[in-house]
Amino acid sequence: MANAISPPNLFQKVVLKYPIHRAFDITIFFLLVSLLVYRLLYLSNHGFAWVLALLCESCFTFIWVVTVSCKWNPVEYKTYPERLSQKAQDLPPVDMFVTSADPVLEPSILTVNTVISLLAVDYPADKLACYVSDDGCSPITYYSLVEASKFAKIWVPFCKKYNIQTRAPFRYFSSELILTGSCNSLEFQQEYNKMKDEYEELASKIKDAVEKSMEWDQIGDFAIFSNIERKNHPTIIKVIRENEAGLSDALPHLIYISREKRPKHPNRYKAGAMNVLTRVSGLITNAPFMLNVDCDMFVNNPQIFLHAMCLLLGSKNERESGFVQCPQYFYDGLKDDPFGNQFVVGHKFMGNGVAGIQGPFYGGTGCFHRRKVIYGSCPDDIGNQAKRLTPVHGGLSYKEQLRIFGDSKEFIRSAAHALQGKENISPKNLPNLVEAAHQVAGCGYEYGTSWGTEVGWQYGSATEDVLTGLMIHARGWRSLLCTPDPRAFLGCAPRGGPISMTQQKRWATGFLEILISRRSPIIATVTAKLQFRQCLAYLSLLTWGLRSIPELCSAVLPAYCTITDSSFLPEVHEPAIYIYMALFLSYVIYTLIEYLETGLSIRAWWNNQRMARINAMNAWLFGFISVILKVLRISDTVFEVTQKDQSSSNDGDEGRFTFDASLLFVPGTTVLLLQLTALIMGFRGMQLSVNDGSGLGERLCSIMVVICFWPFLKGLFAKGKYGIPLSTIFKSAFLALCFVLLAKRA
Repeated sequence: MANAISPPNLFQKVVLKYPIHRAFDITIFFLLVSLLVYRLLYLSNHGFAWVLALLCESCFTFIWVVTVSCKWNPVEYKTYPERLSQKAQDLPPVDMFVTSADPVLEPSILTVNTVISLLAVDYPADKLACYVSDDGCSPITYYSLVEASKFAKIWVPFCKKYNIQTRAPFRYFSSELILTGSCNSLEFQQEYNKMKDEYEELASKIKDAVEKSMEWDQIGDFAIFSNIERKNHPTIIKVIRENEAGLSDALPHLIYISREKRPKHPNRYKAGAMNVLTRVSGLITNAPFMLNVDCDMFVNNPQIFLHAMCLLLGSKNERESGFVQCPQYFYDGLKDDPFGNQFVVGHKFMGNGVAGIQGPFYGGTGCFHRRKVIYGSCPDDIGNQAKRLTPVHGGLSYKEQLRIFGDSKEFIRSAAHALQGKENISPKNLPNLVEAAHQVAGCGYEYGTSWGTEVGWQYGSATEDVLTGLMIHARGWRSLLCTPDPRAFLGCAPRGGPISMTQQKRWATGFLEILISRRSPIIATVTAKLQFRQCLAYLSLLTWGLRSIPELCSAVLPAYCTITDSSFLPEVHEPAIYIYMALFLSYVIYTLIEYLETGLSIRAWWNNQRMARINAMNAWLFGFISVILKVLRISDTVFEVTQKDQSSSNDGDEGRFTFDASLLFVPGTTVLLLQLTALIMGFRGMQLSVNDGSGLGERLCSIMVVICFWPFLKGLFAKGKYGIPLSTIFKSAFLALCFVLLAKRA
């Protein structure tokens, strides 16, 4: 009877079936095991190359196991936002965080469009507050937000009046207008033209401010930016727009924050900025839910907040929805994904697969958090929070509260409200609250507290997002994947070789930092509540840096065997050669099926396969080296901001691999030169060995490596940014020559 009158479910969990994929998973696994058995049986009959091949193939078998484990039980969630009114009488407040670090690498016009799209979502405005973190302390960013708030005042009503779906103006006005329904009227066309003119004026103002380097030593709001130093300045918090009347159809609060920075105080990069946003918002609005997005990730689906609430409010208990992650997709992606950084296939198969275990990883953007979870709450202690401030430490004295959250009495009070599940503190006069917020945004506030270790975004890794999500899962929370149609958020993917490689290096560095730390998922599985298969899922990410070694060794092995007249492959007449052939064909067919099922082309499949090898032997290798230098205390790792580029070029060169003088390109160039040298040296013996097949497999492998590094081969002869710099070629040639001489001597 109770089930008959209970409100309908807000979401449905759909189990996905991929029988063909599972058959390939098992087939490839048994082929890999067979290969290892064959290697071990004939180990005594071969030398160094055979042993190295055995070690590499053992690593690849482990990678396959953790990858298959991630993808074995895929699920997806279908949400029903139209049922929210039947389940929840009043929608909960949400604090929105936008992070920006560098006004040059992350142009203000991108941040502006992200903020405008957030202000225009289909959600009661009196339940929203948008906080923008400017780690660059740029007056241009602040000026752009002030002007954007003026534009949003007319843009938001326009979007809601005509049910505009694309609410980032730069995307809306760049697409071809299709007139349907109420939009097919003279009134709409007039308002459309007015909106377009207003946006062009806004963009022009921002462009002029950037190009003319406007003087900001004026009185008024901009006086505080006078003679400001980017890495040495006090906290700046300004309320750009306040929803004073608390109207649901007005604009949400818009608040600018630039946290205090001093030369001798570590700023903790994005994790530090997120913790400041958490504390400042906790004092001002203290919403029970928080959304964080990068400055280039605009809202593509205006109902995404409703979809997320279906998952957060519709779960049987809070344990099942510690956070809700939306996949990171990109707009205007280059055709066939030439740099392999759009991750469409990964989101579909890996993302849905991990969602079937303990939940998706926290991706650093497009994620809805429970504030109590960020504050260190554990799911086992839900219901006991009235007795304890934070379940991480059990019953706390006031002194212990100060140690965990800092010495702000106002913030401790707001944290208690969040952890005990009470209604958020009613908004008071924002300017008065801003004064108190300056204290918690200071660079010295966290000293002696648990921020970054037990509460808040976690410190100690360049990939603070994955580490934070790992700690949440380790406390026993689950997470959910939100994949509405249309996609929730869209951002811009790197459009060049150096930018893409730098991003991959930062990820590999951060992942390996987590793996070797005391917060490794291996330790969390033993001592905490991280599920075993979720641990394997994390290992599939965190081992990127380590994978570079077997990838590099396996790429160099064919050249080494050709130079030393040895072998690591069975000869053509041996039955074991069929294991290799079956393994190669199975892997090609399997991965091709994944790409074709996702709607991608064969060329996109090849580009991703090629870039996987290039990234592993270049960017991931340097990530590994960075962590080794950090462990040896020779140098520390550096957080490198990825350049965001909104513009697209129509000169026909988009997608061409570009180079610079960075050391990132030395390993790949060295591997290429080594393969070419080995092929030339082995050419003389080719006719002698062609009858018995000796060495043929090694030469074919060398040719495959050369094909994978085709952009580098073209770069040897190209000029400008499309050519490999001479300094890189000389360094690589020297390394290749040393390798040949050492191999011949050995």
